Amino acid sequence: MTTEVQNNISTEAETPKGPKTYDTPAYKVRKRRFGDRRDGRKLRTLDGLHVATPFVMKDRNDACNQFAEEVNIDKADEFVREQLMAGNEGFSLLHVILAAYVRTISQYPYLNRFVSGQRIFARHKIEVLMVVKKAMNLDSPETSINVIFDPRDTVFDVYERFNEQVIRATTTKNETDGIANGFSKLPRFIFRAAVSFIKALDYFGWCPKSLTESLPFWGSMIITSMGSLGIKPIYHHLYNLGNLPVFISYGTKRKVYELDKNGNVTTKKVVDLKVVTDERTCDGFQYATAFRAFKKYMENPATLINPPETVKEDID
Repeated sequence: MTTEVQNNISTEAETPKGPKTYDTPAYKVRKRRFGDRRDGRKLRTLDGLHVATPFVMKDRNDACNQFAEEVNIDKADEFVREQLMAGNEGFSLLHVILAAYVRTISQYPYLNRFVSGQRIFARHKIEVLMVVKKAMNLDSPETSINVIFDPRDTVFDVYERFNEQVIRATTTKNETDGIANGFSKLPRFIFRAAVSFIKALDYFGWCPKSLTESLPFWGSMIITSMGSLGIKPIYHHLYNLGNLPVFISYGTKRKVYELDKNGNVTTKKVVDLKVVTDERTCDGFQYATAFRAFKKYMENPATLINPPETVKEDID
């Protein structure tokens, strides 16, 4: 899993001024109740079928749904060019995709649910993960980044938050590298026991913050760019460790030729997405509604320039 982002962001560039910050929380501050976790609150008003589903499909890979989507990026491509000309170094389609996903969660918060310990939770934050290479060559090591977004973020806030993390991850040694290297040196039977122990801790919501915020298994969504490798997107499995509910892969840009209603040949630029979801978090109608909105935001990036008028919150 790699990305072209670090190719376009100069590590010598001036440190970004930083994304917008807010004095008040986007969501209502709730007192932690019994059964809640550090990373999310237990949903207590779900119907019986939703409550039962994690017991029927215990592991995340038991509950994977896959779908493919073709997105028109004519406007997004033009928007990216405008931002590059305006001096936003390294601005790319990836930033539009991330901003569209953050905006979708702000309006369809059930997309930010997760399953842990056979319970369904509403995540407190929007956390997007990506695995990147420190340099675009075969021998370069990989590292992961975890970027926290605010549901009120604009596409420019997303651009700054994400780029700050990419620069930090590709120029310094982060916690992910240290933890992964430490585990890799363990004998196999100890390594296996350690992973089982982490899964047990996570089942009850007791997993250390140092692990959940460092390893790429806990978050709202993980994304990978196959376009940077020059290939089509793949259906990437979800991990049974952690609680990631959505994996998005996107490929190279391509042109499509179509006939309009008058029989004339028209062209458009598209990008293919392949998405794998954990169907236990919400039903098919909810997923379909949210991803239709996600596609609409991607196709109209101008809607992401300003913060959303309102931010919606998940059920109790």
